[in-house]
Amino acid sequence: MGHAVGVLAMEHIAAGLVEGDRIVGPIRTYPDQADEGGSVLPTLPPAEIVQAIARLIDDAAHGYPLDVVGVGFPGVIRDGIIEDSPNLRQMKGSALAQSLSEALSGRAHVLVLNDADAIATGIAATRGQLDTLTRVWTLGSGVGFGRYPHAPGVWEGGHVVVSLDPKESLCGCGGQGHLEGIVGHRSMRLRFLDMEPEEVFAQAAGGDARCGAFVRLWHRAMAAAAAGSIHMDGPGRFFLSGPNARFVDTAVLASALHDMVKMSPLQGSAFEVVARSDDLAIIGAAVGARQSAA
Repeated sequence: MGHAVGVLAMEHIAAGLVEGDRIVGPIRTYPDQADEGGSVLPTLPPAEIVQAIARLIDDAAHGYPLDVVGVGFPGVIRDGIIEDSPNLRQMKGSALAQSLSEALSGRAHVLVLNDADAIATGIAATRGQLDTLTRVWTLGSGVGFGRYPHAPGVWEGGHVVVSLDPKESLCGCGGQGHLEGIVGHRSMRLRFLDMEPEEVFAQAAGGDARCGAFVRLWHRAMAAAAAGSIHMDGPGRFFLSGPNARFVDTAVLASALHDMVKMSPLQGSAFEVVARSDDLAIIGAAVGARQSAA
């Protein structure tokens, strides 16, 4: 029987060999020191990104015969094609699944899924909850929304509208009132040109009125996005991951959500912050690929 390799491609590329719901062997990364190499992927042409992913898959497989490969990738992804990827614009229109299959000489089934969906699948798998609806918000430069089990659709939850104020136009896609335009790292830096996001939250905790008002808006925007999902998909647990999940006050978030969801069958949701790591996405990508090949 072959093996599964899971891949995450975001600021860097990471790949690992997965058995069941755990990684076996070392995680391979590109650049070699991902935490020091910075975000080089936006500067690479599509063919080099494909080759870098394929090399890591071979390294992670460590000589074992490959059965399936799952790749978590940012953007709107359908049928293995990157329809759009604001963080990696050069990949727009790329048939990534086909290109990787060819680079691997067709010896493995390849699934490409949104990176946040891979994290949601990884959370469900590692908690033994593959029969449970799992939703995750990934908070970084942008905002991602992941859902397990996968359902057809676009699922660009970071771009849901949470404000009708036309001045809220800081989202990276240019749209007005988007969640990412309030809680995304890039948008926060544009809003507070004189402070980094961590300084904004620190000064809010110290009593600064301007920063305090924004922190309340930040949490209400997150609650509004979750409320929208609840009214469409039902209640449940929402996970928050990524570098800016450290800013989340789950009690404040739950209180804001309580103001927005009043129908009794829809109450009972909760929020949980999960540590940022490549592991969950690698596991989730591999599990998703296994399921899609079954």
